[in-house]
Amino acid sequence: MNFLQITSLLIVLAGAFGALNYLFLKLPSAIGILVVSLLASLVILSVDLVAPSLGIANVVRDTVTGIDFSEALLEGMLGLLLFAGALHVKLSDLKKEWRLVCLMATIGIALSTAVVGFGFSWLTGMPLIVALVFGALISPTDPVAVLGVLREADLPKSLETKIAGESLFNDGVGYVVFLVLVGIAFPHGDDHHGSGAADAAKLFFQEAVGGAILGIVLGWLTFRLMRRIDDYSLEVLLTLGLAFGGYELAVYLHFSAPIMAVCAGLLIGDIGTKEGMSQQTREYVDAFWKLIDEILNAVLFLLIGFEVFAIAFDTSFLVTGIMAIALALVARLAAVAIPVLMLKPFRQFSSGVIPIMTWGGLKGGISVALALSLPEGEWKPLILTATYVVVIFSIIVQGLTVARLANRFGRAPDLV
Repeated sequence: MNFLQITSLLIVLAGAFGALNYLFLKLPSAIGILVVSLLASLVILSVDLVAPSLGIANVVRDTVTGIDFSEALLEGMLGLLLFAGALHVKLSDLKKEWRLVCLMATIGIALSTAVVGFGFSWLTGMPLIVALVFGALISPTDPVAVLGVLREADLPKSLETKIAGESLFNDGVGYVVFLVLVGIAFPHGDDHHGSGAADAAKLFFQEAVGGAILGIVLGWLTFRLMRRIDDYSLEVLLTLGLAFGGYELAVYLHFSAPIMAVCAGLLIGDIGTKEGMSQQTREYVDAFWKLIDEILNAVLFLLIGFEVFAIAFDTSFLVTGIMAIALALVARLAAVAIPVLMLKPFRQFSSGVIPIMTWGGLKGGISVALALSLPEGEWKPLILTATYVVVIFSIIVQGLTVARLANRFGRAPDLV
């Protein structure tokens, strides 16, 4: 299938599954599409078990594996999704929460990677450095999944800013940590991952700092240009060019493209909308990026449901995946609780902040994409299966219950 045929198929299925969810399941849009696509995948696999001669599962598997999910997300959709997410997080709100956001996106990621890595190595006998790679790819909360659920959960503003801001930044940091660890664990793999421990510090600095600087510079240049223009269609096109072009430039320069997209989106979404756009342009830019966000979310969650065809249905792998759920939750608890406790002498937090942010730290397509991008080897099938199990549990179970948990602890204004 060519690119146009694949795109057409995904959009048709996303629309059809979205309609089925709207009419029958009535779940939040993105989660509903994931559930329907996962159920459809399991039905196809069941039919294949009963009537293997039909070969239906093989046809679907060939189609799914023919779509490079890792490349499609990491080098295509992710830039638009992160830019759209950052566009709607105001710097003024984020400024109030910056200490906690920074600690959770740095110390929190490091703690979570270590907890998952050491625990997974102990559970499976996997070499520690390879287990730490799994820890790095499963630790970041997925901003796509998180922001999609936040729209439905109606959480208090301060808590929503904490969760959304942290997910936007820890995704970029987690991706850089993943690249560093892959470079150490697989020194003869993809050159982009580096060649060993000696390059780790240089790679981290280049990716993280370079991505942030590039995002700010490109965002500022776009803002200055938009100030001189009063044409909403052209200004929407400029933001689209910033998201697409900036992301690809960051990939080419080996900077962190996710961090670039977040920094550029935050700048345009705050300073750009206030000082560089007319009221009409603001409305069009906001509506355009909300629509892009919704459509890409639908396609992404559809793909996650179909990626079940890429995992290994080995009983021991599935059991390990279930244990990895508990391990990921413990790691997430450490990543939230320790930064909060570090800041408690300087500010007050409600008792509900830790459980809600722990349960609301959803994993998503980025973790699956990173697992798929690993070099082929002995441990990749286990890592991929465990990642998929954790992600499915996180999106469906945690995503559908986080609002209920927030209601239990009280909604506002004490969740500060």
